[in-house]
Amino acid sequence: MTTHTTKMLIIGSGPAGLSAAIYGARAGLQPIVVQGLQPGGQLTITTDVENYPGFRDVIQGPWLMQEMQAQAEHVGTRMLWDTITSVDLSSSPFRARGDSGDVYEGDTLVIATGAQAKWLGVPGEQDLSGKGVSACATCDGFFYRGKKVVVIGGGNTAVEEALYLTNHSADVTLIHRRDSLRAERILQDRLFAHPAIKVLWNKEVDHFIGGEGGLSGVALKDTVTGEASVEPTQGAFVAIGHAPATELFKGQLPVDASGYLIVEPGTPKTSIPGVFACGDVMDHTYRQAVTAAGTGCMAALDAERFVAEREFKALQTA
Repeated sequence: MTTHTTKMLIIGSGPAGLSAAIYGARAGLQPIVVQGLQPGGQLTITTDVENYPGFRDVIQGPWLMQEMQAQAEHVGTRMLWDTITSVDLSSSPFRARGDSGDVYEGDTLVIATGAQAKWLGVPGEQDLSGKGVSACATCDGFFYRGKKVVVIGGGNTAVEEALYLTNHSADVTLIHRRDSLRAERILQDRLFAHPAIKVLWNKEVDHFIGGEGGLSGVALKDTVTGEASVEPTQGAFVAIGHAPATELFKGQLPVDASGYLIVEPGTPKTSIPGVFACGDVMDHTYRQAVTAAGTGCMAALDAERFVAEREFKALQTA
């Protein structure tokens, strides 16, 4: 067992964690990034990225994360491969234990564990992921401009994604397994008033159908009658919510009703001084790589100020 110590410990290695690492390393905090089960975060399973600033042409998600990691390492970040299994935030330095048995101690802690889209778990879903099946309309909707698309779900996310997709498609279908939506009334009013959107009620996805070049349709089952049907489509967006990776912190940090870490508005500061949360683990609204990177930067800047203030106070009392 080895104990690793640092002024800034970062859990998670997506755009938020690596951006925090870049800023933290440049501030002399000698950050350690514990990479976790999915090094690079959700972008490593995203192929075409067309909306990250600074790149004229389409880039690949895994490549972007490799470049971010290389940049973080170049300025002095230590990347360690481990999965954190428990944390102790009761006192500073904050302690985390890895699956390897190693212990990680940080004067500050940056939580960048992210969130993952919830999937239906039906046949064809994973096989056609990136080939017509997506969980992010704002990420991938552009690739389906002029095509027939469907959105699966009935909450705010589903309705927002259906409305967003009308920017690219004149034929959007919302598929919901019940006969009423859970979304806020104002969103429902906008949905029902939109001429490009139709709703299929009481329908659940049985499986996704592949054709030449990717998705060709969605096989449905009526939740009332059991009747089977097929909805032809070239793009299907699963919008049944996200699950933030906050299990490690439950009971130590407050979370909202959906499980996201609660931060001070406009900052990455959690309820514990010196502990910061950034990226999708605290952002249930935007969930973009560029916004995650921005909050990672904020977390590092706040961590640097926290360390500087504490060191100054220590000098004053010495």
